[in-house]
Amino acid sequence: MRIVVALGGNALLQRGEAPEEAIQRRHVRQAAQALAPLAAEHQLVVCHGNGPQIGVLALESVQDRSLSHPYPLDALGAATQGMIGYWLAQELAAAGVTAPVLSVVTQTVVDAADRAFVEPTKFIGPVYDQTTADRLARTHGWSAAQDGAYWRRVVPSPRPIRVVEEASIRALVDAGTVVVCGGGGGVPVVAGAGGQMAGVEAVVDKDLTAALLATTLDAERLVLLTDVPAVMRDFATPQATELRELDLPELAGMSFPAGSMGPKVAACEQFVRATGRTASIGALAQAAEVVAGRAGTRIVAAARERPVAGA
Repeated sequence: MRIVVALGGNALLQRGEAPEEAIQRRHVRQAAQALAPLAAEHQLVVCHGNGPQIGVLALESVQDRSLSHPYPLDALGAATQGMIGYWLAQELAAAGVTAPVLSVVTQTVVDAADRAFVEPTKFIGPVYDQTTADRLARTHGWSAAQDGAYWRRVVPSPRPIRVVEEASIRALVDAGTVVVCGGGGGVPVVAGAGGQMAGVEAVVDKDLTAALLATTLDAERLVLLTDVPAVMRDFATPQATELRELDLPELAGMSFPAGSMGPKVAACEQFVRATGRTASIGALAQAAEVVAGRAGTRIVAAARERPVAGA
């Protein structure tokens, strides 16, 4: 089975942790160990988040007084793709993956007129208290928004249209390579009049890029792995319950937090609607069980026969 897996950026650097290389390598090692059984049984494409990592590099860039201009987000996106892809390639091999593993620095085409450029919503970087976030926003001309109990920088997140390297990724997967691609959603680029690509100051949502790749690569399954066991009803309340299966008609009447589960559910819906196949959301530590349908939340096209409560 061909599977596209998306790893959340917080799976590589958890909230409140210092962005040290050793800490992130430990998380990457754990991720690779969870993914290795999938690579042994399936054709595997891995996309990953980069929100914490690109935010750290962006902050360092604006604080470096030797630079006349800080590095733009597209360049930092490419840098974090290389860094995290390198870590994943090494750790997947160390976890026993015998297939070739190749990391592809990926460009994702977006629309220059996308409304996201005037309404930034994508969280990047570390978390702050509100006072610190407000100070950094004033100092550097950033936008900041509340992310749970904390505050973070927000940047434009235009919708992905296509992946420039899709044909090459397909050829690699067909040849039996485990491909790490679409990191951080891919470097956002726009096409000029002559077809020349130019980077833009934005970050693409990696779950939406993973859904796009899963569709164009004809994957049988899209799997989003994160730090929660499933999609939850009444999340963060005493009444929180796991939702084991959702269909597209049910999703039409539901809403999820825009900064966390919302994009994941939207990405799954996009894939299921385009292909009629199944998407799953679950915990990274349970990756194999999520793929097998024994854990996490399955999102399917149409309602299936389910037992009546209390029967």
